[in-house]
Amino acid sequence: MSARAAGDGDGGRRNTLAKVSLSSLSAATAEAATFPIDAIKTRLQLHRSPVGGGGGGGGVMRVAGELVRDGGIYRGLSPAVVRHLFYTPLRIVGYENLRSTFACGGREAGLLEKALAGGVSGIVAQVVASPADLIKVRMQADSRLLSQGIQPRYTGILDAFTEIIRTEGFRGLWKGVVPNAHRAFLVNMGELACYDQAKHFIIRKQICGDNLYAHTLASVASGLSATTLSCPADVIKTRMMNQGKDAKVMYRNSYDCLVMTVKHEGLTALWKGFLPTWARLGPWQFVFWVSYEKLRQASGTKNIADEQAEGQWNAME
Repeated sequence: MSARAAGDGDGGRRNTLAKVSLSSLSAATAEAATFPIDAIKTRLQLHRSPVGGGGGGGGVMRVAGELVRDGGIYRGLSPAVVRHLFYTPLRIVGYENLRSTFACGGREAGLLEKALAGGVSGIVAQVVASPADLIKVRMQADSRLLSQGIQPRYTGILDAFTEIIRTEGFRGLWKGVVPNAHRAFLVNMGELACYDQAKHFIIRKQICGDNLYAHTLASVASGLSATTLSCPADVIKTRMMNQGKDAKVMYRNSYDCLVMTVKHEGLTALWKGFLPTWARLGPWQFVFWVSYEKLRQASGTKNIADEQAEGQWNAME
């Protein structure tokens, strides 16, 4: 029994390590493929306009043109990839473990339990990865300075890391972590739980099997859900993170940023960048989930929910 338990333990560790490796690779691929859309979203969220100023399709095209001229389309990609080397494995593995814990007694975890699992795992992952997210946001914001002939704050990811510690202290790397954690809770609650629920609903209703079509439908649904829930927190997070210690401080804290944004720009300002955010989350999730699940199937790495879903599908056939 002890030898078998040891073998199960080794198998569990190998399974977890495989998930970490595959999710990191899939996330890096998805990040690189959709990063230009993220750059547009960040620039839109940093733009401050008066109440009723709008920010529709014209704003998106204008910002896209600015980024192309400024050469800022891929500025900040390196910290974005580094972030996902920590963020995505932690939230994916954490979600699957928490979901399995809730699914005791052979039953499937409920939607609320999946939402809680997604939110909690998202918070933990984001707190760990927040420094890389901070550097990414600031490097993306600095792309505007290049067109004005102004030297950006940082020359690269290492320079940003050391400069932030020098001028703001080690804790400065976690500036904006509170709205970042709020956003992570909401986006993972919407993304992971919705994707999981939608995929298994599609399989149970025999719309299709566990294939590319199911992954596409589920990723579109989860992208819309995650964007709607998380966009306000994302706007606050982006603006708080962009504040350096030496720069003019516009907001005292996340709540002040929320109040000032709504007061001066209107409630709809909290959903600035909604279209590019959704336009990015949909393709991001499609690239990530398709590559992750295909790689996982190829390596023989599966989770409990997938095995249950496959069993239900095979029984229906």
